[in-house]
Amino acid sequence: MLPIYSIINEKKMRGMIQAVSLSQIRDLMRRYEFFPRKKWGQNFLIDGNILNKIVASCDLSQDDYVIEIGPGLGTLTMKLADNSQGVLAIDIDRSLQVMLQEVLSDYDNVKILFADILEVNLEEELVKAFTLPTIQPYQVCANIPYNITTPIIFYLLEKCPHLQSATLMMQKEVAERIMASPGGKDYGLLTLTTSYYAHSELLMNVSRNCFYPRPEVDSAVLRITPRQEKIKVNNEIIFKKLLRASFQKRRKTMLNICSDFSGQDKNQIQGLLEQWGISPLARPENLSLDDFVLLANNLPLQEA
Repeated sequence: MLPIYSIINEKKMRGMIQAVSLSQIRDLMRRYEFFPRKKWGQNFLIDGNILNKIVASCDLSQDDYVIEIGPGLGTLTMKLADNSQGVLAIDIDRSLQVMLQEVLSDYDNVKILFADILEVNLEEELVKAFTLPTIQPYQVCANIPYNITTPIIFYLLEKCPHLQSATLMMQKEVAERIMASPGGKDYGLLTLTTSYYAHSELLMNVSRNCFYPRPEVDSAVLRITPRQEKIKVNNEIIFKKLLRASFQKRRKTMLNICSDFSGQDKNQIQGLLEQWGISPLARPENLSLDDFVLLANNLPLQEA
């Protein structure tokens, strides 16, 4: 089914709603007979203080466009709309349409697209929604569905070249993996892939008590800012394959991993690793991003 736009286009009333309460949320759900769906990660942020902090951290101007993933009941959407030129909110759940039309009826700078975030071209949809002559830099700000956090982050970093920054609420454990340092148990493929594309900053931790329904995990807000200059790898496909191969076998030594990956003799690989300052006995979690770039750029690969 093709995406459906619901264009909220009545009158604009800045600052109409500055706070949200659990009773308001429950009343809204009752009136529209709406029940949060666990399969889509529908846990709605109801803490007005946290909402304000998230929007403030985006440092928006009235010239900025914002994409919101998973607007839910529209609480964050309203605050983003108050502080920007326009908001494109994307949600997979079409049953939210009538409710969002009521909640956002006083905003003429909000467009809602009902579609799967992973199956649309965000930048094309932003241009289409606001009839822009061409794509321009934009921000993403969202309380993203926790069950597809990693695919969303990879999508934003790999397929959104004009993205300025992404301010994302996510499961705290995932945030810890993104922010992990070499040597720790949380350090891995997600850490390195995110770091390859972007700089990440922890903005705040958020208690599970700030949501309705209350999730089983705590959350955190990260700001992910794409690098202005990409890290130079000779072959990005080989680099990513090396990362995946390494962390699929994270208990193996780099000597074994690099020998298997390159198809070269272990004695040759050991000499090269020592020459490059990498211990042959090191595990993948001990290597930095620069180490993996060096390996991807210099490992001799056996001809297929």
